Amino acid sequence: MRVIAKIGTSSVTDEAGELRSEAIEAVAAEVAAVRGAGHEVVLVSSGAVAAGLPALGLSGAARPRDPRALQAVASVGQVRLMERYASIFAHAHDTVVGQLLVVPADFGARDKYLHARATLQAMLTMGVLPIVNENDALADDELRFGDNDRIAALLAQALAADVLVLLTDQAGLLTADPRLDSSASLIEDIAQVDREMEALAGGSGSNRGTGGMTSKLAAAKMATWSGVRTVIAAAERPGVLGDAVAGVAGVGTTVRARRGRLPARKVWIAFAVGAAGTVMVDDGARAALLRGGSSLLPAGVVSTSGGFDADDAVEVVDRSGVPFAKGISRIPAEILDSVVGRRSAELPADVSPVAIHRDDLVVLPDG
Repeated sequence: MRVIAKIGTSSVTDEAGELRSEAIEAVAAEVAAVRGAGHEVVLVSSGAVAAGLPALGLSGAARPRDPRALQAVASVGQVRLMERYASIFAHAHDTVVGQLLVVPADFGARDKYLHARATLQAMLTMGVLPIVNENDALADDELRFGDNDRIAALLAQALAADVLVLLTDQAGLLTADPRLDSSASLIEDIAQVDREMEALAGGSGSNRGTGGMTSKLAAAKMATWSGVRTVIAAAERPGVLGDAVAGVAGVGTTVRARRGRLPARKVWIAFAVGAAGTVMVDDGARAALLRGGSSLLPAGVVSTSGGFDADDAVEVVDRSGVPFAKGISRIPAEILDSVVGRRSAELPADVSPVAIHRDDLVVLPDG
């Protein structure tokens, strides 16, 4: 099996933000055991920003708010994080590791996507353990919410993984916040991530991390729509990775894979790129898009909002404002607004006859 395992910041650092060698040693042992059983593993590890704070004399401090300061801290911490992983895997498990730094947008540009996938496949063929992290130091914008969770899910899709394991400081998704409700219990199996499940997630569980259960469920939704079974489980549970791969009941929260896999570009459009605006469509266009196989034409557009440009992602909403699809617009909002409702033959020669092409449009999951 091909396994993507993601470990969160709070699981590899202490309260002061220092890397915990025993935690990284435990993760390494889990990965080594799964590899020893004949499975391929890609490890996605958070912790660069948290590891960088102590090196800069900021132990115990809150994460900087300034994006450039965050990037500087991450550049320092990334070295420390990888140095620790490389040393532990080499000395304890005779394993060579390699680093790959990516951002979610890399999965939306086909050339970058193919290059990253080819590199990872070559590393796996050579017996190298890939360790992936969000490229915090060179990100175009502020370090974003739960990016390593999204990256793990995107990797699961790109590499056609069999299982995605999100290791965290909780047992999985619980029926309530255990800090507020002592009767909270583990939800072991989820057929589909819906609004009810998302409402249980809450926020970030640690001031050292950025994700929390909300981003875990978002990643699980992304992965399962790619046909990848996902398990959310406690990193400190003995044998957690092997049990998750084997499908042992009660290991954590398992989110079942949907049948079939969305194409990589559509996964990226649906889950990884933010919407720059909205396009409202009439009932006929909505019905055609929901049936599948249709592009959105200006004739079916009612209005736009958000001032988006061509090649920006937009949400597609019905007349009541409820989003049901997402896509990449071929026409900027200003021009699209001027031609709403027009048939193709009525469009100016310099305006695309397609507002959103069917290859760049995905109907969103229910809930």
